[in-house]
Amino acid sequence: MIRHYNITVKGKVQRVAYRFWTQATAMKHNLTGFVRNLHNGDVYMEVEGEEADINTLIDLCYVGSPRSEVKEVNAVESELKDFETFEVIK
Repeated sequence: MIRHYNITVKGKVQRVAYRFWTQATAMKHNLTGFVRNLHNGDVYMEVEGEEADINTLIDLCYVGSPRSEVKEVNAVESELKDFETFEVIK
């Protein structure tokens, strides 16, 4: 069953290629949505796909890109938006 999650990642997650790592990881797991930086230094993403694939992404978000230092990952289920791709928003 397709699900939609809003995910916020906190820590050293900007200027460490975290958004592009997220995009590659999401696409590898057949997820759609987007990822963007927030003004407060967090990274925010919305993802859609099979729940198992989303759970895998959430687990991997704790690891992140090689230079990132993730302190917290918050995920909340939300309404489907029917994304077609996974994009990095600047």
